Amino acid sequence: MKRIVFAVATALAWCVGAHADGYPSKPIKIIVPYPGGQASDTITRLIGERLGKALGQPVVIDNRPGAGGNIGTDIGAKSAPDGYTLTVASAALPISKHVYRKLPFDPAKDFVPITLMTITPLVLVTRTSLPVKDVAGLVALAKKEPGKITFASSGPGTSHQLSGELFKSLASIDMLHVPYKGSPPAHVDLMGGSVDIMFDNIVPVGPHIKNDKLHALAVTTKTRASALPDVPTMAEAGYPNFEATAWFGLLAPAGTPQPIVDRLNKELVAILKSPDIKERLSGMGATVVADKPEEFGRFMAEEINKWGPVVKRANIELE
Repeated sequence: MKRIVFAVATALAWCVGAHADGYPSKPIKIIVPYPGGQASDTITRLIGERLGKALGQPVVIDNRPGAGGNIGTDIGAKSAPDGYTLTVASAALPISKHVYRKLPFDPAKDFVPITLMTITPLVLVTRTSLPVKDVAGLVALAKKEPGKITFASSGPGTSHQLSGELFKSLASIDMLHVPYKGSPPAHVDLMGGSVDIMFDNIVPVGPHIKNDKLHALAVTTKTRASALPDVPTMAEAGYPNFEATAWFGLLAPAGTPQPIVDRLNKELVAILKSPDIKERLSGMGATVVADKPEEFGRFMAEEINKWGPVVKRANIELE
C-alpha cells in the first residue's frame, strides 16, 4: 500500500512539474473587472504586453465590468486553475466582502495571490466651478449646505464611495452619493458640473487636473504624490487618520499549481521593476510594489480587516 501511495504522489508531483515546465502553451487571459479607460485597464494593458513577450504567448485583456467588479471577478474565481485565466484585483475586492450580502465568491479563499503590482493615491477632485480652494473650504461649504454637495463614485461599494464615506465621517459633514457605472462617465459629469466632487485614482484624473478641467484638493496617501507635488495630503489638510489607496494586483484561481504561480510572479516582478516600466508607471502617479505572493496575501488580509468598520459605520449593504 505504501508503495502505491508513494507512486501516486510521485506521479502527481511529476504531472504538476511537467505542466509548469510546459507553461504556457497557449494564450493567457487577464480579466479586468472594470471598463476600459480606468486605471486598472491602463496599467494591466501596459504590463500584459510585456508579460506576453516574456512568456512567449499572447496575453489577452478581457474587460468584464459590472456589479462593482464582481461579475468579472466571479468569472475569474470559477475559471480553471491552470494559469491561463488571471484576474486583476483592486481595492474594491476586500471591500466587497463586507458590502455584498450574497457575494458569489470569497476573496480570501477562491484565489491565490501572484503579486501586488502597483499602489496609487486617490485624489480628491472638484468641478472647477465649485467655489472652494482647499479641503477646509469644502468642509465649510458642506456644513453650510448639508446634503447639497454631491460626490461621485465609479459604483456603489467601491473604494471611491468608501473614501467619500470616510471623509464624511471624519469631517462630520453630510454629502449625497452619486454612483456611476465606472469612472469615465463620472468624470464627464464632474467636468460638466453635474456633480461636485470625487475621490478617484490619480492615473485617470491626473491629465484632467493638469489640463485645468478638474481641481485637485488633496491626495489620500501619507506623502505627496510625485505626479502632483503641489497637491497636499489629507493629513496636511487636517485629517491625519485619512488614508486610502488604489492598488492593483494579479490573482489566479485557487488550486493553481505553485510552480505556475512562482513563474508568473518571477516574470511580473522583473517586468514591474524594469526601469522603463517603472518610469512610465511613475509618470501616471503609480508606485511599483512587485512583491511575493505571500506578501500580497497578507496585504489583502489587512485590507479586508481595514474596511469592515468603515462599511458598517456607513451602513452600506448591497445585494
